[in-house]
Amino acid sequence: MKYTVLTLFPEIINAYFSNSIMAKAIQRDIIQYQAINIRDFAADKHKTCDDAPYGGGPGMLMLPAPLAAALESVCVQKKDTHSLLPTPHSPHTIYLSPSGKPFTQTMAQQLAALPELILVCGRYEGIDQRIIDLYIDEEISVGDYVLSSGEVAALAVIDATYRLVDAVITPESLEEESFSDGLLEYPQYTRPEIFDTLNVPDVLLSGHHENIRKWRLEKKIEKTLRNRPELIRHGREAGIFNTEIISIIDRELQISPALTEGDTKDE
Repeated sequence: MKYTVLTLFPEIINAYFSNSIMAKAIQRDIIQYQAINIRDFAADKHKTCDDAPYGGGPGMLMLPAPLAAALESVCVQKKDTHSLLPTPHSPHTIYLSPSGKPFTQTMAQQLAALPELILVCGRYEGIDQRIIDLYIDEEISVGDYVLSSGEVAALAVIDATYRLVDAVITPESLEEESFSDGLLEYPQYTRPEIFDTLNVPDVLLSGHHENIRKWRLEKKIEKTLRNRPELIRHGREAGIFNTEIISIIDRELQISPALTEGDTKDE
């Protein structure tokens, strides 16, 4: 997998790729990246990359010309001017925007299967719409809030996808993560057995693997019902839960009426 990030602040991107698991993945040549400084493609001596929007309004907008030049420098091909359809063989190009589609684990899995991602980081009031029309394949939002930095959003997408690339993390570690089966992850404990006044649950010390599995499943369902009930509803509707999970959900709802899978705001 190769990540190419177009940004006004490449130092933010470089710092991320030089640390932790990501740095090891790069050393093993599983992951490649480059941070492209959009200012390098500005035409004037001041490296201007923004101007006031037509029609008035607060803030500044990123100029289209430096962005277009930066995109073309990394082999992003301009769409047909009339159809605005994606050009074959052009790398998948994403603009991080509060107006984009909500980013999900399913989307992360789909993107992680691609050979290359081009990520465009906006600043100020965003980028000229003509860049979106001519070069962008997909707009993605990392949440229903506004960030001052597209770099933060781009790194969230990168972090969620690179760890799903083969050989970056062991498959076993990914299997039981939150959202992997439509549920949140179960609570985790490590040493010491007693911290403050709280003990590690006895079942985790028992060595009985089947009892541990059942306990973890029950806790996953309990936590999901409490924190993200809409995931339970979506899982039922999609038919992804087996009979054991459905039985535990029904039992939990009977035991604790406060836990509900009823109407909540969809993501």
